[in-house]
Amino acid sequence: MSYRAPIREMRFLLEAFGYEQIASLDAFASYDLETAVSLLEETAQFGISTLLPLNKVGDTEGLKWDPETGAVTTPTGFRQAYAQLREHGFIGVTGAEEFGGGGAPETVGISMGEIGGSCNKSLGMCPGLSRGLVEALEEHGSPEQKKQFLPNLISGQWSGTMCLTEPQCGTDLGLVRMRAEPEGPAYRLTGTKIWITFGEHDLTENIIHLVLARLPGAPEGIKGISTFVVPKYRLDDGKPNHVKCTGLEHKMGIHGSPTCVIDMEGALGYLIGEPHKGMKVMFTMMNAARLHVAVEGICGAEIAYQTAVAFAKDRRQSRSLDPAKRDPNAPADTILVHPDVRRMLLNQKSTNEAMRGLAIWTAMQIDLSRHAKDEKVKEDATDLAALLTPIAKSYCTERGTHNISEAMQVCGGSGYTKDWGIEQYYRDTRITMIYEGTNHIQALDLLGRKLPMKGGRLMQVFNERVTDLIRRNAERPEMAEFVAHLKGASKKLTGITMELAGKGMEDQEEAGAAASNYLNVFALTALAYVWCVQLEKALSEDSNFAKTKVKTARYFFENVLPEQDSLLTIIRAGKKNLMALDASEFETA
Repeated sequence: MSYRAPIREMRFLLEAFGYEQIASLDAFASYDLETAVSLLEETAQFGISTLLPLNKVGDTEGLKWDPETGAVTTPTGFRQAYAQLREHGFIGVTGAEEFGGGGAPETVGISMGEIGGSCNKSLGMCPGLSRGLVEALEEHGSPEQKKQFLPNLISGQWSGTMCLTEPQCGTDLGLVRMRAEPEGPAYRLTGTKIWITFGEHDLTENIIHLVLARLPGAPEGIKGISTFVVPKYRLDDGKPNHVKCTGLEHKMGIHGSPTCVIDMEGALGYLIGEPHKGMKVMFTMMNAARLHVAVEGICGAEIAYQTAVAFAKDRRQSRSLDPAKRDPNAPADTILVHPDVRRMLLNQKSTNEAMRGLAIWTAMQIDLSRHAKDEKVKEDATDLAALLTPIAKSYCTERGTHNISEAMQVCGGSGYTKDWGIEQYYRDTRITMIYEGTNHIQALDLLGRKLPMKGGRLMQVFNERVTDLIRRNAERPEMAEFVAHLKGASKKLTGITMELAGKGMEDQEEAGAAASNYLNVFALTALAYVWCVQLEKALSEDSNFAKTKVKTARYFFENVLPEQDSLLTIIRAGKKNLMALDASEFETA
């Protein structure tokens, strides 16, 4: 396995999207661009030297579970690597300085996370989950709870989980049965949770579970859900807290990451937020996690792309279709000369670079939504972050997984074997389309919640960004072809949005049938905008890097963006064919 962190690419994107606006905020006064890039370089050095060599170890060795004690042992080297992550301050880099964190922008944290996730996704998931719990506690915890939990979670001395799913419910959390009985100022929780990532392990001194449960007499459905923090070891005396891992899932990938069945039998827990208002707490954690999941799709796609490029430059098969490109000193040419290989590589490169830009742009909106002093800037950023998060989560994981598959195809049989690592990247990344809300849930969230929110203001803010870009480039002829593509994409998006608004009001199944394809139409428009922002900078520079950017962008606009048209055709076909079959007609025997 080999990997080069895309530091130059990240720096270019930070400059293109105006990172100076983030660095100018009082909260981030010590994180100018040079400091941010230095952090990325430090992350890359550590990731490549320490995390990357353990990636295959985690996949082949896996985890050990003791059915007697419930203890889980992580793969060789994971404990030492996690300890080094703590020592370097990587785990709490975006945590509040008040509680011992580094106070870095989310924009920097997202980019650092891409590097770490590319090097070792399984191990990187542990501190990633802790970040989500930290955000939930910061927003909903009491002052005492923040003092109790945040310093150790931010430092990485403790880790966090998200205990939502139960055997009878996943997406439909209204079916949660976990019980919470009051006992003095605390509660006793009883029930079973499944698919709990890092629910048990040997990396930290304590594990803090964020648990959805029902209080006695709670209303039915999601209106009766409350949220609790339940430590593995009790905080008062350090004794075990009746929380046990009763099994590990046997998964397609991420073999170094424990996915646990967790049983609680009267475990002591503490209410977070208000009774029966737990979904607010859960969504704070979930939304924090969704952008990081989007980046995980980019992680796998990037390292797989780099592997495929290296293979294509070395592997010799057949002769170039253009005699002028044939190597007279070899019996065959490298496969990089073949148009179809270039098609697959450019599909990856043009979308990977756009998706990375989308993630950084979205993270910047999160930073502005929290720390901007101007109320208009703050509100616009809040709305943009809310709109872009489900788009990024769904599209980046779906396209990222597809890009890994194309990288495997470039490498042929070698890609399918374990030697080149791509088959592991595919297995490890495929889960990203499922967790933190499946991609169809993201699409329903976009179409059913985000678009109507605030009378359509979220999309209005997005359209304002597109319009501003078009106007400021009106006198730049070198931008004309790209702006024309963006205009066309935006017009198509607006048109189909209006069509679906009418159909959805008459028949909600029509919206459900269109949602996933609609999200991808929106995503392609967002990527077109992201590419135009990059081109504004690239076309003003005279470097090979900038020239390659322009060529890559042109490929995206002429060879990838037209996917919108087929998606629009499918959307307009409506629900009729999807809903035409009776249940019995799905049987094949």
